[in-house]
Amino acid sequence: MTFIFRFVLLAFLITQPHLAYADSDQDRARKAVEQGEVMPLQHILQKMAKDYPGQVLEVELERKKNTWVYEIKQLSASGVLTKLEVDAKTGVVIKQKSKNSSQ
Repeated sequence: MTFIFRFVLLAFLITQPHLAYADSDQDRARKAVEQGEVMPLQHILQKMAKDYPGQVLEVELERKKNTWVYEIKQLSASGVLTKLEVDAKTGVVIKQKSKNSSQ
């Protein structure tokens, strides 16, 4: 019983800092949206769908040079993998890199 308790306690202590960090990232992103610094992701994706159709694979929200940037990776129907950097406040594509995923 003591071994199990120590194991559970150790597992909790190891994972706790990671959980707190993840929550703080989510909280910062939520606050940025609430304060109007960032457009909600759904609006960004709707705005992009016309010019950049494809399946979204991954999205990250990062702070770069005092600007919020969505990094969006997506795969087109023709197999082209595209990484977009989008100004999170305006929805304007800042940078684009594409490559054929079959290469």
